[in-house]
Amino acid sequence: MSITRFLTGITTSGTPHLGNYVGSIRPSVRASMRADVESFYFLADYHALIKVDEPARIQRSTLEIAASWLACGLDPQRVTFYRQSDIPEIPELTWFLTCVSGKGMLNRAHAYKAAVDKNNATAVDADSDISAGLFMYPVLMGADILMFNAHRVPVGRDQIQHLEMARDMAHSFNHRYGEHFVPPEAEIEESVATLPGVDGRKMSKSYDNHIALFSTREQLRRSIATIVTDSRAPGEPKPTEGCALFQIYQAFASESETEAMRASFASGVSWADAKQVLFERLEREIGPMRQRYEALIRDPDSIEQVLLAGAVKARAVATPFMARLRNAVGLRKLGAAEHSITSKPARSTLPVFKQYRERDGQFFFKLVDAQGKLLLQSRGFASPQDAGLAIARLQHEGVGALDSMVENVDAVDGAAAQEVGKALQQLAGTA
Repeated sequence: MSITRFLTGITTSGTPHLGNYVGSIRPSVRASMRADVESFYFLADYHALIKVDEPARIQRSTLEIAASWLACGLDPQRVTFYRQSDIPEIPELTWFLTCVSGKGMLNRAHAYKAAVDKNNATAVDADSDISAGLFMYPVLMGADILMFNAHRVPVGRDQIQHLEMARDMAHSFNHRYGEHFVPPEAEIEESVATLPGVDGRKMSKSYDNHIALFSTREQLRRSIATIVTDSRAPGEPKPTEGCALFQIYQAFASESETEAMRASFASGVSWADAKQVLFERLEREIGPMRQRYEALIRDPDSIEQVLLAGAVKARAVATPFMARLRNAVGLRKLGAAEHSITSKPARSTLPVFKQYRERDGQFFFKLVDAQGKLLLQSRGFASPQDAGLAIARLQHEGVGALDSMVENVDAVDGAAAQEVGKALQQLAGTA
């Protein structure tokens, strides 16, 4: 059985809302329960520094988001659940990726372009009040993803560009230094790709148009009452297209429930009755989790211990991988290897994994030593992601992974296994 690695994070800039739940928390929890998934979930507190300069708010948001994930069923024993700032390898990788990322690519990032357009519209300097942090946001996000070679990342449709940028960074680094990163792919639930807020725009803490995930029952009712609707009276057919109320309902409802609501709109349901139906549907899903959330909020020390344990698990992957990347780019002990100043060390003195596709559509990889000798040959995989995952397992687990990968790689005898083990150690920077 092939394993797919999922990764996602939520920025600790405010109280989690329904958009966070349907776009990130809920699909993450569902994915974490699958036997064929390895999950990495994090609190993106470095990202919060880009737009929040209130330390207490970041701390409170970290607590609320962690409590929300746990209350929604995330099991820390099944996943790697950590705080971004507890992994020092992430900012180091951010710099590595900065050095292989084109400024032109970053110029096209949606958030940066929107800020520039806003300045141009008011006739001020294009970069007025735009921090380098905002400009470099996609690179930090790329480091979050590529540090753990995530195969799939649950995101809203508005975040797809950042996934494409992370793929570009992976290809750029791999082209220069050998195959180290697996290009990630977006995981999107089409019906909830971007959840609207009460005013119809994207639900966001920045717009103050969100519905808090774990507000009280009465606060939830009041928030739903503020959803903007049109002036159509009871009895008049209501449009579902572009209707925030309907879109929020659809994100929580089953297919049959959605069709029933669509029929109600067509038959002229009153806006008040439609909002009551939405309230009851949300409360049915969120209400049972609210008590657990409130208990966690009252015990922040227990959440802190969960996050610290998660950081240990995350760094067990990140630390050796970063050592390998440092070695690949040439940040080595001076006596570790002799090489020409003009040579490309990662290609000329280290083993390398090479991925390729055959004419039958199958994907393969091989491990060759610095002289080009074949050490290990894979069998065919249905997708490049499956092949990349097998490579990641070998990189992270070493030669010991071979015993459980008999269906993925050709058998090797004792002597060959020793050579493979030595090569994997060299790649990890521990030879």
